[in-house]
Amino acid sequence: MTDVPIIVPADPGGGWDQTGRAMSSVLTSEDIVNSAPVTNIGGAGGANGLAALANETNPDTLMVMGLVMVGAVETNASEVRLEDTTPIARLTDEALVIVVPAASEYETLQDLVDDILENGQDVTITGGSAGGADHILAGLLLEAAGLSSDEISSSLNYIPNSGGGEAVSLILGNNVSAGISGVAEFSEHIESGDMRALAVSSAERVEALPDTPTIVEEGYDVTLTNWRGVVASGSIDDAQRNALELVVTEMHDSEAWASELETRGWADAFLVGEDFDEFLTDNIAEVQTTLKNIGLVA
Repeated sequence: MTDVPIIVPADPGGGWDQTGRAMSSVLTSEDIVNSAPVTNIGGAGGANGLAALANETNPDTLMVMGLVMVGAVETNASEVRLEDTTPIARLTDEALVIVVPAASEYETLQDLVDDILENGQDVTITGGSAGGADHILAGLLLEAAGLSSDEISSSLNYIPNSGGGEAVSLILGNNVSAGISGVAEFSEHIESGDMRALAVSSAERVEALPDTPTIVEEGYDVTLTNWRGVVASGSIDDAQRNALELVVTEMHDSEAWASELETRGWADAFLVGEDFDEFLTDNIAEVQTTLKNIGLVA
């Protein structure tokens, strides 16, 4: 296999884009493939990229995806679904972080939640696509604060974006009350002091933000991590699937990929083949239930 095109179903700057470009770098620098060109196809929480993959004629094409797309398929009522693709591998897992602009009056997560409970739609939260991990986390937080699904729908003013760069701009411009994204996407702005981290969504504190408490530590029983992986066209045969699995496995086993994980603060969550297939099936069912419980889908 000489060329493995990579579809990133989002605009530049976010976690999918970072993942796709990290993959491209490792695949080519380690001489696993000759080229791994990245194409950004943003919009609809990845559904536009999913539709492009369905029409892809090159069987060696990979598309970056993850928990965000699982949710977005449901909230966008996408005609093309992840069940129509061929699962290749889960790659990474990352905690989310809730942040506010440096000048914000919110000093703690409790301050933010209290304001939402009191002022509802006047409090704006930005993040990735509608129905994605960031949106789900906001809904789960309000559910843990005691709101029903109807109350969450009427209180949560969530501003979705098709790329991480847009959310950063809104937060740094003081145009929203708070933001949610993966730790890696906000960490440099937190370190520079332009954003203040209120809480992370993992069960334990994350190494990159050791002074930031977990949501559980702040009094809300919520944990959620954002996994990412790759799929291929649903039309490929078993031999083509096996070849792609071998390419991605060789990438995962390289020191260069381990270095990317460490640099970006991503946890290694590698699953390949039938194991990833089973995980994805279960995750789709779990997300469908969660989205209904927090009022994001009927």
